[in-house]
Amino acid sequence: MPKVLLVEDNEMNRDMLTRRLTRQGFTVVCACDGAEGVAMASGEMPDVILMDVALGEMDGWEATTLIKANPATTAIPVIALTAHALASDRDKSVEVGCSDFDTKPVDLQRLLGKIRGCLSVVERQAAVA
Repeated sequence: MPKVLLVEDNEMNRDMLTRRLTRQGFTVVCACDGAEGVAMASGEMPDVILMDVALGEMDGWEATTLIKANPATTAIPVIALTAHALASDRDKSVEVGCSDFDTKPVDLQRLLGKIRGCLSVVERQAAVA
């Protein structure tokens, strides 16, 4: 079962996404803020990270930058999640190393496609290495 790290400060969003992803066959671990997400990325070594952008003290972009700077976690794909569909948010997400970007409210089928796409890239890279 692929492991997803969900970094989300909103309890209702965390609960809803955790339940929906678990039903789809994923193991889900959660972090409530950016600092915890960075720590859990290296502690849990998830297959993919869903990173809320608006997280308080350390936003999702800063957390992603730290995850990507760590050699142990740099290859983990990160999908940015935000309530804003602005091109500048998408650009910033790519700039800090996110593999993809999705908007809230989450369209589960669209998000699943993005998660599976990221997992396929990781699998292809592992096969080549």
